Amino acid sequence: MDDQTDYIIVGAGSAGCVLAERLTASGKHRVTVLEAGGTDRRFFVMLPLGYGKLFYDPAVNWLYKTEPDPGLAGARDHWPRGKVLGGSSSINAMVYIRGHRADYEEWAAAGNPGWGWDDVLSAYKAMEDTEAGGDDWRGKGGPLFVSANRKGLHPLVKDYVAACESAGLPHNPDFNGAEQEGAGIYQMTIHKARRNSAARAFLRPAMKRPNCRVITGAMVTRVLVEEGRATGVEYRIGTETRILRARAEVILSGGAINSPQLLQLSGIGPGALLQGLGIPVLRDNPNVGDHLSDHQGINYTWKMRVPTYNDELRPWWGKLIAGMKYVLAGAGPLAKSINHAGGFFRTSPDLPRPNMQLYMQAFSTLIPREGERPILTPDPFPGMSIGLSNCRPTSRGHIRLRSADPLAHPVITANAFSTDHDVQEMLLAVKYLRHLAAQPPLARLIAEELRPGPEVVTDEALTADFRTRSGTVYHPSCTCRMGPDAATSVVDARLRVHGVAGLRVIDASSFPNLIAGNTNAPAMMLGWKGAELVLADAP
Repeated sequence: MDDQTDYIIVGAGSAGCVLAERLTASGKHRVTVLEAGGTDRRFFVMLPLGYGKLFYDPAVNWLYKTEPDPGLAGARDHWPRGKVLGGSSSINAMVYIRGHRADYEEWAAAGNPGWGWDDVLSAYKAMEDTEAGGDDWRGKGGPLFVSANRKGLHPLVKDYVAACESAGLPHNPDFNGAEQEGAGIYQMTIHKARRNSAARAFLRPAMKRPNCRVITGAMVTRVLVEEGRATGVEYRIGTETRILRARAEVILSGGAINSPQLLQLSGIGPGALLQGLGIPVLRDNPNVGDHLSDHQGINYTWKMRVPTYNDELRPWWGKLIAGMKYVLAGAGPLAKSINHAGGFFRTSPDLPRPNMQLYMQAFSTLIPREGERPILTPDPFPGMSIGLSNCRPTSRGHIRLRSADPLAHPVITANAFSTDHDVQEMLLAVKYLRHLAAQPPLARLIAEELRPGPEVVTDEALTADFRTRSGTVYHPSCTCRMGPDAATSVVDARLRVHGVAGLRVIDASSFPNLIAGNTNAPAMMLGWKGAELVLADAP
């Protein structure tokens, strides 16, 4: 006899964890979560600064690679995605940004009722327990603790914010408040000196309930569709293939890569592609895997005249001291993300809202280290980096099956900087980084520019540099995008797959467009609101 449950959630990532908590809260529904990865109870997952060790770790990371990208000087970009309870919220840099209110107004204006700013704001406030306190914009008392990140910051943060003010970018005390533009400190998904992933905040409490079952090491290979309705899934554990039936619905929460991949494996996607791979076409929809949007980022790096985290974390004895601070007091650099501060700015005053995001890091990693993102082993000199990423790129890529083998990584075509718009605004943005560094509060502390170096000055040289050194900032979205018309989208405003009953996609792939900022918070919000829709439609 086939195993049965009410709701199947495929993927215990940022949205999937929230769904599991909300759908099991009443006790009325049996929910089974299938996660291809394993437990999140690992030291470097819990340690906030430990994400550098997870960047190339196949135990928790899908380790995707894009196709060679002309926009990135032919490079195959490395795309880490979480393969673990909590998904990418268990391996990310923990910055908590909701996005600009206009992003959500555009969602609603595109024909998606219920997704305007006021709609999502109420969901955010219900979801959050903000350390800074509740107000008209922030939530208090919800399951997700959000750190205000006001203590233990590196001294260079003050100088960075002062330099931004000197350049005309005002101090912003809360990027999730009334306005997004400005410079300031980033809020973090960190609680009591440990990563506060979606698994910790939502899934772990749900797992204590008898109606919530989580199966790890479960690779879902196909959605079962009978007479136009999703009735369950096929999945593998090791070499064993199993069937799980859903009495109510199947919900895909695998993210911007895995959700369209699974739909295509199930016969829902570009018909010609699927036919060519020998997959029976159940629903010909070329939008599945299309419209891929992602933020592209780059760092500029300087050698400093004052100590940075390089001085603390490079020597063995510095690592020992940092470890003691963390173990004894839950303090020091290991208790935080490396992105203490940042901001949002406009490359032109004519723009109605910010189009670039900043990341200030009181460290540098120009000297590579094999097998890890060298956050825990920075350069042997005091260094500082300021990074940026584009908020609203117009370049679009796609996700396509490479073969009918569900274990084969799909083809990821990013198409970074494939539009003149994206190239020109990035050119203006990197010039702005030098403008910031030239302001007196930072200029007096800088010894020299290391990357790209003072010899890189012409527009052609600056463009060649950012094509060579840029890459994803890990926010792929929109590959199963929401919209009213099946001719241009994959799911409707209730996140139901067009043309297939009993099947939803609830994760960042459902975004109608890419949010201006880090995507972890919007993905969790989508899980929260998506659960409301599922429960409202419950039989």
